[in-house]
Amino acid sequence: MLAGMGRWPEPIFVKIYVGGSGTKPRNDNDRYKNGGAVGPVAVKPQRSTSYAMQPVLKASVHDVRYFAALLRGVNFVNRATITVTKRGFIAVVEEARTLLGTAYIFSDVFDEYEYNSESPSSTQDSADDEDADNTAFEVPLNTLIECLNIFGTAGGANYNAVGSGRHTRWKNVGDNDDGDGGDDVDDGGRGRIQQFFGGSSEKRTGMRMSYAGAGYPLTLLLAEDSTGPTTTCEISTYDAEPHLELPFDLEKMVLKIILKSEWLRDALSELDPSCEKLTFIGNPPPREDPSQKQKAKSRVGLKPMLRIQATGTFGSTEMDYPNDRDVLETFDCAQTISFSYRFTHISRTLRALQSSTKTSLRIDDEGLLSLQFLMPSPSPKLGKRDETPAAFIEFRCLALDEE
Repeated sequence: MLAGMGRWPEPIFVKIYVGGSGTKPRNDNDRYKNGGAVGPVAVKPQRSTSYAMQPVLKASVHDVRYFAALLRGVNFVNRATITVTKRGFIAVVEEARTLLGTAYIFSDVFDEYEYNSESPSSTQDSADDEDADNTAFEVPLNTLIECLNIFGTAGGANYNAVGSGRHTRWKNVGDNDDGDGGDDVDDGGRGRIQQFFGGSSEKRTGMRMSYAGAGYPLTLLLAEDSTGPTTTCEISTYDAEPHLELPFDLEKMVLKIILKSEWLRDALSELDPSCEKLTFIGNPPPREDPSQKQKAKSRVGLKPMLRIQATGTFGSTEMDYPNDRDVLETFDCAQTISFSYRFTHISRTLRALQSSTKTSLRIDDEGLLSLQFLMPSPSPKLGKRDETPAAFIEFRCLALDEE
């Protein structure tokens, strides 16, 4: 976990400044001159000779929009912990010691991905070893996303957040940028991620990312095309500090639901931004009754399998989900449960929800909520259509203590 390294100055770019003149240097030893620009620079520690030319991470992608969309999904806190492994890397953020957001970005997202352990003696004999052998550091997530969008082609303009003060609705599949309905077309497995990109602009930004190790900056080489300008950004990294741990015990799970993301997204988008808390109520499915007459009578007092109740200053809203496999693909609930959460915390998930295809909602017996969003691949490989996701985003949130 990068033990022993000190904190570095605030994020700064060696060759380009984004959003201001940067951070004031700590002292004269931290100054440098580059074409008249002055700013702080991190003193890079010496590494062993055999590993001096071998960066810990090398990754490249020809279009940064999908990568940027995944990072935006957890961009509700500026500082993020990045953990790099052979299989990909994980971005973790937390808020108020209550909400934990994690973006799992597998190596398939990138056109090129290479991880080299900082420990020369480390070996990887199994998948477990690959996860155990990792490199962790912190970066300012806002700055990283701004760098990816330095040419204005990283998308993200079509997001309508709850809490904007207006009653807004996300675009449906088939809607074009003008708001008119269009014909349904095959999107090549990309799903709603295309709405999140903000249109079908021909301009794309390619990226080459590298990280040399503890104490070194995260370096991004960005180019709009092969003949256009290139930009090199160096973002200062920080020691990875322990973050909130919210383990989810499957043995204690009392509610499990898998549904299409649009069913949950459309419901949450209709809620009043002034809501204070959101309650998930689950009821066990009705038992099969061979008597059709008895079934008809029982429907009168039948409880919905899933109810979402929003409570605010001006009243409450209830949304019921029927016992229909077209709506709830998977539903497991042995007894009636009810847990409440702060609406502000649930609203943090909307950006990831808006660009996902399926949602897994799980709650354990203590009220710990787990929301997993399956993110569609922007370019499924030949012969493989969403068989293995390139990424998914998970949120875990503690329930309110209403006793």
